[in-house]
Amino acid sequence: MEFSPDLIAEIRNIPWFNELTSSQVERLARISSIQNSQPGEELFREGDRVEYLYIILSGKIAIENYIPSLGKQIVNAGEPLDVIGWSCLTPVVRQRTATARVCQPSRLLSINGEALAQLCEEDHDLGFLIMRRVANIVASQFLATRLHLYDIIRNSSHSLAQSNLF
Repeated sequence: MEFSPDLIAEIRNIPWFNELTSSQVERLARISSIQNSQPGEELFREGDRVEYLYIILSGKIAIENYIPSLGKQIVNAGEPLDVIGWSCLTPVVRQRTATARVCQPSRLLSINGEALAQLCEEDHDLGFLIMRRVANIVASQFLATRLHLYDIIRNSSHSLAQSNLF
């Protein structure tokens, strides 16, 4: 796949990739593209097959989970330089763990997940760097989601307690 110098420049502007060599950046560019998305658009849905990893260049993306009896709940918000869709790099999880919905006009670096996983296998230095960063993202998103769910439980129990007073 051909890539433009603008795509190379976009990749080089992402701190996540500061340690990559020129060759690694070019290989990454071959499996990437810039995607423009509009409010209301779903990038992926919870349970979908994994296809792309996204890095938000501009805009805002809501990360939602379906919670029984509560419906869709926003559990996180992705902003510029956040990474979403990391599950494309987890070999056991082959489906999306959340829904990503565009909140503001957004520009994204879209990276083919299967090709990125293959690239990580072929270039272990690149693979180590990518997987180390993905591990940090997963851990911080897990913590944020956990705290949000605690809030939901706390608010639900307060509502239940209030309704029992009468």
